[in-house]
Amino acid sequence: MKSNYKNIFTPLTIKNMTMRNRIMMTPMGTNYGEQTGEMSFLHIDYYTERAKGGVGLIMVENASVDSPLGSNGTTQIRIDHDNYMPRFFKLCETLHAHGACVGVQLNHAGASAQSKRTNMQPVSASDIPSKAGGEIPRPLKVEEIYEIVKKYGEAAARAQACGFDCVEIHAGHSYLLSQFMSPTTNKRTDEFGGCPENRARFTKLVVEEVRKQVGPMFPIFVRISADELMEGGNTLEDTLELLSYFQEEVDAFDVSAGLNGSLQFQIDANYLKDGWRSYMAKAVREKYNKPCVTMGNIRDPRVADDVLERGDADIIGMGRGLIADPHWVKKVATGHEDDIRKCISCNIGCAGNRIGVNRPIRCTVNPTVNSGFDYKKKKVNKPCNVVVIGGGTAGLEAACTAAEVGCTTFLFEKNDHLGGLAVEISKIPDKKRLRDFPDYLVHRASKLTNLFIFKGQEATLPLIKALHPNIIVNSTGSNPLLPPIKGLHDHIDKEGSKVASITGMINHLADYPEDCTGKKVVVVGGGAVGLDVVEYFAPKGAQVSIVEMMPQIGKDLDPVSKCGTNTLMREHNVNQMTETALCEVKADAFTVKANGEEKDLPFDYGFVCLGMRANAPVLDEIREAFADTNVEIINIGDSVRARRIIDGVQEGHNILNVLADHEYL
Repeated sequence: MKSNYKNIFTPLTIKNMTMRNRIMMTPMGTNYGEQTGEMSFLHIDYYTERAKGGVGLIMVENASVDSPLGSNGTTQIRIDHDNYMPRFFKLCETLHAHGACVGVQLNHAGASAQSKRTNMQPVSASDIPSKAGGEIPRPLKVEEIYEIVKKYGEAAARAQACGFDCVEIHAGHSYLLSQFMSPTTNKRTDEFGGCPENRARFTKLVVEEVRKQVGPMFPIFVRISADELMEGGNTLEDTLELLSYFQEEVDAFDVSAGLNGSLQFQIDANYLKDGWRSYMAKAVREKYNKPCVTMGNIRDPRVADDVLERGDADIIGMGRGLIADPHWVKKVATGHEDDIRKCISCNIGCAGNRIGVNRPIRCTVNPTVNSGFDYKKKKVNKPCNVVVIGGGTAGLEAACTAAEVGCTTFLFEKNDHLGGLAVEISKIPDKKRLRDFPDYLVHRASKLTNLFIFKGQEATLPLIKALHPNIIVNSTGSNPLLPPIKGLHDHIDKEGSKVASITGMINHLADYPEDCTGKKVVVVGGGAVGLDVVEYFAPKGAQVSIVEMMPQIGKDLDPVSKCGTNTLMREHNVNQMTETALCEVKADAFTVKANGEEKDLPFDYGFVCLGMRANAPVLDEIREAFADTNVEIINIGDSVRARRIIDGVQEGHNILNVLADHEYL
């Protein structure tokens, strides 16, 4: 155990539950459940890997206490019937065998449910959607409120019988209890609306009913949005008052933040600092003298330990960080924190998959979310030489994975550094967290004695042939897409020009003033890359315009980034020009066309960010040279087509399938 982090590894007892350390896996939906609402064995494998990794308390994702009315998702687990108890018992038994405590979050989605999934109109405190553009719910009748209260109690009793060590009542994040407590969604005039005491009444009844069902020694956690961080919403001071009406029977508060309309603070955006929310937990802890959980992009063990040392909180909540590296706790405990695969808070594989497009969760930096590190147990059964061309994140993942199972692996990178585009993008201040991933891959590679890396070296055909490859992996990435638009190639990224691509901008970050008040910035391209530029200049005071051919800006962003970006553009009055095409690039203006009319957009700084295009300069030559051999040639990542890091990393890891197909494993 690392004495440097003694606060993390001090046990904590709450009622009849003792956690072995202060790390709690926070509840996050996975879309791993069965269609019946039962927990799947895939689910159990997922949580077991985190228990093996040393987590003190695993709080299982929200389970519905009232389906289908209160359902949150297409494969949400349920705890509203005895049928679901046997699988929960199996989960608890398995996690306990690995030393973890385990709880389950009890929830009713309220207006966050969707009628297209439930075939029922959602319910809430009032007829106000839980998010902009959401469905209009119907207000619950008083007798229905009491029926739901009873269902929370019954669910808690089932959880206790299944072997859970505690339960958590979800009263935040724009779910039903939150909808009653928040003035943004509660406009009732009866005993459940109006003053803080009335708005807290539903939660008070639920807490009391749960206590009645589970007895005095069973821990009850309540998750709250301590600051809703929305206009007209509860502030931290407001919430501290609300808690006074139901805190008596609560054993611990899980102190979160945000609503659906401030999702970037609920599921933390990547630019938010490690532990940024801890002041909220501190305020709750000091007022009510109860154990509190804090979370918020906590990836660094030093930050976690300092939060505990200061007394801001008693428990560190980690969610996405444990998706990224299920063995975070074990690595910190054994002094291997340099080996942690830190979450980069990109929100693509987790929130983006589940909330955005209703898929099961995945992870940009962890291609083995469920199976963990089991692949390393496999070894090649005969010599295999692997040559990887390109040292970006996809190439590094392929090279490391191949070497870890015993292949003699060679990686060529033409630049003098590894990490590819991820390293370049991470130079933008708000994207610096992204750098953690290529740094992890480089560190991982440095420990592999059978992985030979050649930086500053083009992968020529004679060099490749000299290594007698059995498998060649092409991962040469992508370049900015620069179509044949009049004037574009004459101006972009030229010395002294005002027009730049994303790479040109990154290379000149030091040249832009910190205060851009009065400067005109025009960005062509409303995808993720163009929005990176907007997010850089708008807070500096620039007059920013963004031009996009399609009807929507940021169409393919994950929900967290989309919410944060829309808020930023609104707050900084960014001029959004959709269904507008770039016609010509001039020295200090873009000529654009909308509704059949052309006009010039003058700028001090102009950026053309029309996406990226696959770059595979040696692939055809290699395929031709090895056409009559048994050498397997695969193309991965952006050199197939420009996509996101998650796609290339998964394809890099899939070299295991290639090895298996050729009977090397």
